Amino acid sequence: MFRDITVEQLLELQEQRGIQLIDVRSEGEFGEFTVPGSMNIPVFNNEERKEVGTIYKQISVQAAKERGLEIFSAKLPAFMKQFEEIPGQKAVFCWRGGMRSKTAATVTSLMGMQVYRLQGGIRSYRKWTVEQLGIFDFKPVCVVIGGPTGTGKTHLLQRLDEAGYPVIDLEKMAQHRGSIFGQIGLKPNNQKAFESHLIHKLQEVNAQPFVLIEAESKRVGKAVMPEFLYQAKEQGIPLFIDIPIAERVRHIVEDYEPQLHKEECVDAFGLIEKRIHSPIAADISRYLAADEFGKAVELMLENYYDPRYEHAAQSYTQETVMLKAGDEEQAFRLIVEELQKRFPEYRPEPKAALLSAE
Repeated sequence: MFRDITVEQLLELQEQRGIQLIDVRSEGEFGEFTVPGSMNIPVFNNEERKEVGTIYKQISVQAAKERGLEIFSAKLPAFMKQFEEIPGQKAVFCWRGGMRSKTAATVTSLMGMQVYRLQGGIRSYRKWTVEQLGIFDFKPVCVVIGGPTGTGKTHLLQRLDEAGYPVIDLEKMAQHRGSIFGQIGLKPNNQKAFESHLIHKLQEVNAQPFVLIEAESKRVGKAVMPEFLYQAKEQGIPLFIDIPIAERVRHIVEDYEPQLHKEECVDAFGLIEKRIHSPIAADISRYLAADEFGKAVELMLENYYDPRYEHAAQSYTQETVMLKAGDEEQAFRLIVEELQKRFPEYRPEPKAALLSAE
């Protein structure tokens, strides 16, 4: 028989034993937010869930149960095959720890698999997340990677993370690059999904002497960072990366791939067009229409983003450290040198080395 476990027990099993978490809600519910590291094996897909829900509301609970059993019985062999292909221990959950997860846990247990079920479902995990963020005692010093749009701050954070330095990548958690154009080519996370990723990362880095973070505003796409983290960032050590505008334009064109997302780029530009001097805005529109994206980006940097960034950069309480570099490679080396100077006892463990050791 399956065993019910708490959120704390679930996360402990995930960390210590590598237990696989399985979200048995519909693909739509899973896409909105889940426990990080989970995979989705739905008891009902979106359409089936809607059908059963309609019967529940318009006819009766019993009729909904009967229809649900009929739907699930037809897909049971395929459902079981998916579970059998997953090695090791497994834990299932649904929305409230109700019929869907009970059904999944019961049938898999009957087939001889050891399965856990999360008490209270994803709602209990969400409650735990909110509570943890509400009492979190954030300890590291923030080293804030700043610089004008296109500096490659996200790339630098990714490289620093791979090199073994503690990093909080807010844009990755938000699935948004933090600007009017920030969601192009991405599907932004909502607040629930953002906070689910954030709380685990905070717990991971909280024993470190410092953490690297990008110079973001409090809102990143659809998500808002907690006040304690925002204040820690504002009081952190600001490193300002200054690289040539040609390199910045190249970064932006490579990251945003405007040739693949032209319509989205044009629509996003429409949101800021009136804030740019009319003749220049007309030039940008013409360049976008002609697929001359580099020229359009350069004009937007010079006439919109750079003036705004200069104003925002004045909010930090500590003196800004200026790091002038010719390209991203040099910027990376300068950041590492600054970290070694400020935290001489810290020894990073590169992730590539950890993987090879395993």
